[in-house]
This record gives sequence, structure tokens and C-alpha cells, in this order.
Amino acid sequence: MHRSRRIAPPLLAALALVALALGVTACGWTNESNEAAEGEPVHLDGLKYNVIFSRYLNRNDNEDAAYLEGQPPPKNGSSYFGVFLEVQNKTEEDKTLSSEFSIKDVEGQKFTAIPSKSLYAFPAGGKVEPQEPIPAPDSTPQSGPIEGSLVLFELPAKVSENRPLKLFIGAPEGPAEITLDL
Repeated sequence: MHRSRRIAPPLLAALALVALALGVTACGWTNESNEAAEGEPVHLDGLKYNVIFSRYLNRNDNEDAAYLEGQPPPKNGSSYFGVFLEVQNKTEEDKTLSSEFSIKDVEGQKFTAIPSKSLYAFPAGGKVEPQEPIPAPDSTPQSGPIEGSLVLFELPAKVSENRPLKLFIGAPEGPAEITLDL
């Protein structure tokens, strides 16, 4: 009997925590922060940006060749890195997408997104209509294997040692920061 009294308080605490989590989820709580981890949205200028996937790209892979269309071979000691985004405009007005994307490593080195001619490229600086997503429904990026629009970077190999890498998305209200899962 003495033993069950010791188990009961931790069990009750765990049940209370689960109930609280369910209650918060049911209320529609969302993270409105400008800092998140890959897979979690950030909110900028009325748009919700979400990194759905990030990875190094291999031009010898059939899938990746489409993402790297029109790109020259990377410089010696560098590789292409893709960040795949999904953006939602939940407002009732046209919104302008960010055109400022950069990655920083823990040493503070900054790498700016490079232009892409791929059909999967993120339409940086473009417009997104009210209540619409990017990538647009039935578009090449939306129906592709990752279902996201590509922001392309060329990163030196040594950057992998300087993790975590953080994606910065520029906006008039201040940048958003997403820690990439690399």
C-alpha cells in the first residue's frame, strides 16, 4: 500500500500534463514566434513559412537533377543545398513573398540564396493571393516528391561541421529564424 502512494502523484501529474496538452491543441494554439525548428511554421508579414525539408543535393541523382537545372557544377569543396518551403497566406489580401534568404552557421558565416532556373524554384519576391499556398496547387513543386518550393544555396563542405545551421528569412518586421535539421 505504501508503494501505490508513491506512484499515484507522478501518475496524476502525467495525466494532468496530457490533459493540458490536449486542451491547448484543441483550442487551436499555434506558435506565432519568429523562431522555429524545421517543420514548424514562422509568421512574417501575414504569411506562414514552413521549411518542410532541407538537404544536400546531388546532381548525379535523377530527382536532384531537376532541382539543379541550369546550375553549373558547384565550386571545389562546395555542394548545393536545398531548402524546401511551403507558405500559406491566410489573409484576405495579396502578400509579397520574401526575397531574402540566408543560412548562418554557428561561427557566424553567412551564405545567401542563389538564383535558380528550376521549375521547383521558390518564387522569391513574388505575390501570393489571399487564402492561397505556395507552391500553388497542381504546380510542379506541389506535385513533386517533396511538395515544396526550392530555395537553393551553395555551401562549403566544412559548414556541415558548424551545426546547427539556421535559415534566416528577411521581412520588414524582422527576420525569422529556422533551425535546419541537418
